[in-house]
Amino acid sequence: MKNEQYFTAESLAIAGGYDATTAHNSIKPPIYQTSTFKFNTAEEGKAFFQKATGEAPLEERNASLIYTRLNHPNAITAEYRLAKLDGAEDAAFFESGMAAISTTLLTFCNAGDLILMSTPLYGGTDAFIKKHLVNFGIDYVEFDPSDSKEQIKEKLMAHQNAKKLKVIYVETPANPTLALTDISALDELRQEINQEGIHPVIVADNTYMGPIFQKPIAHGADINVYSATKYIGGHSDIIAGAASGKDIYLKEIKKKRAILGNTASPFTSWLLSRSLETIGLRMEKQAANAAKLADFLAGHPQVEKLHFLGTLTEEDADYTLYKRQYTSAGAMMAVEIKGGESEAFRFLNALQLVQLAISLGSTETLASHPYTMSSSNMDEADRLKSGITPNLVRISVGIENPEDIIKDVKQALNAV
Repeated sequence: MKNEQYFTAESLAIAGGYDATTAHNSIKPPIYQTSTFKFNTAEEGKAFFQKATGEAPLEERNASLIYTRLNHPNAITAEYRLAKLDGAEDAAFFESGMAAISTTLLTFCNAGDLILMSTPLYGGTDAFIKKHLVNFGIDYVEFDPSDSKEQIKEKLMAHQNAKKLKVIYVETPANPTLALTDISALDELRQEINQEGIHPVIVADNTYMGPIFQKPIAHGADINVYSATKYIGGHSDIIAGAASGKDIYLKEIKKKRAILGNTASPFTSWLLSRSLETIGLRMEKQAANAAKLADFLAGHPQVEKLHFLGTLTEEDADYTLYKRQYTSAGAMMAVEIKGGESEAFRFLNALQLVQLAISLGSTETLASHPYTMSSSNMDEADRLKSGITPNLVRISVGIENPEDIIKDVKQALNAV
């Protein structure tokens, strides 16, 4: 697009990353359902391979189309749009969120290296680090979101491989408890340990807030990762993952992605481009609905505790961080039902409009039981330590009529 510097990311997410004149002036990009791309000459093929795997600028790499496992036009469009929304230099899409997370970690970590990670993490991420990466000689140190910078540094430096820290991995808000971690404080910590010869990258899982309500790169993160299945896809019809950030890091992530073979397909990428056009509208509506549902749940006799960023007050420890790091409370919440697992199950089984399913960030409201579902692959002690209890229900608020959502939740609570 000409003069793109004059337009905002909100507009470029709709109109950017695609030149209609290359496809018979079609307003929307076609799906490039091809496995390979024709070279005009052998010399061009040689040059394309040199650019695709070398140090060529991003625009030249994107123009050097070779094979769909490496790159393709639909990925280029989707990645351009996400990068603009994230304030990033480049982005990469994958065939699942775990593909994005695992590829990113494998890009920067080798045997003997260390990961410093917040808790809790999404159950799949937790299991990948603790039960799979450890088998490759990659260790980890955990910290609690409430830990101070000094406490985190103390935990890190107590590990025998502290000098080999390669990744600081943070998920904020945490899934499913919505615990907040200060990304700027981690960047300050990183600057301190840089002076001791330790040079990690900061990776932030931004799935809960999407590219709309939190900008981790602006607070010191190098790389965002997402389950793009969630708000970026937003319609429960895509499985995808994403990473965005500085070009120097995304270049390496894309090299690893090509070797692992988990680049998002043309159709997946096309759907993601479609969804990115409406992500702002969807997330604003979901957040507005969530605020109304939270007002209803706050103080309800069957609710032991409500976890929702919009209910934080100046008396809460996370309030200042919330106001500084986020532009909205988002549409995720967790509710501790009075009782235990049986009471939580009675609530879930009584829902009618709200769908009982894992995943989040979609147009429909979803409810699930993290303790036995999305976080069940975490060790029980880790779940309980992180506040993932048998009576905890996670709710992802959709775009239905908010009064209908409240009506359904109300009758389900009455059934407990």
